[in-house]
Amino acid sequence: MNDLPIYISLTFFACVLASFGFIYYAILTAAGPKSNIPLFAITFMAVWIFVTSLMTINGFFQDYEAMPPRLIMMVLILVIFIISLFLIPATRNFLNQMPITTLTYIHIIRVPVEIVLWWLFINGVVAESMTFEGVNFDILSGISAPFAGLFLVGLKSKSNIAAIIWNLLALGLLVNIVARAILATPYFYDPAVYEQPNIAVFYFPYVLLPLFVVPAVLFSHLVSLYQLIFLKEPEED
Repeated sequence: MNDLPIYISLTFFACVLASFGFIYYAILTAAGPKSNIPLFAITFMAVWIFVTSLMTINGFFQDYEAMPPRLIMMVLILVIFIISLFLIPATRNFLNQMPITTLTYIHIIRVPVEIVLWWLFINGVVAESMTFEGVNFDILSGISAPFAGLFLVGLKSKSNIAAIIWNLLALGLLVNIVARAILATPYFYDPAVYEQPNIAVFYFPYVLLPLFVVPAVLFSHLVSLYQLIFLKEPEED
């Protein structure tokens, strides 16, 4: 992993920072300038990134024999946390105030993320199926995100039905690649199915793909769908 070209990690760092920025802006817009919520959120995200990165650098996730699988357990913790936000009335009401346009434009980062995965495949640290040369079509979500943000949720001519369909399709692409990525990890790797195990996500900084970038994208989809389905008028910027 230390032999990878520096431009790969730099591009990925940019994706992490962009994800961080989009989520923080959505929280800041929903909370308002006088609220302490944005400060709490940025602190929580920064601490999470720091702690998980430190754990990765110390080799915590590289023990593939540990049970339960450590990386998967951390992902599940994040998923449970995200779902819990919708179960608590106070946080659910806050999520309803987040600008849906911001939560749509965040998906643009899926384009450079897919490029990073392709570079990692070329360097032999992820499976081809994880890239657009394989069965990962998640890049389509990123390419179409500006259109969705502008025409489906941004303009007065926006369409809730079309926005719901777009979010469901993009969420389906996300679930597809996440499922394939899990099956290609050393935990479940089958050489008859995958030519190369996914080991990049067990190392820094790429561990932040399953532990920050993907959860941020998932969170954005779920909040958007909740607003589109249950609110008469989703929040805009």
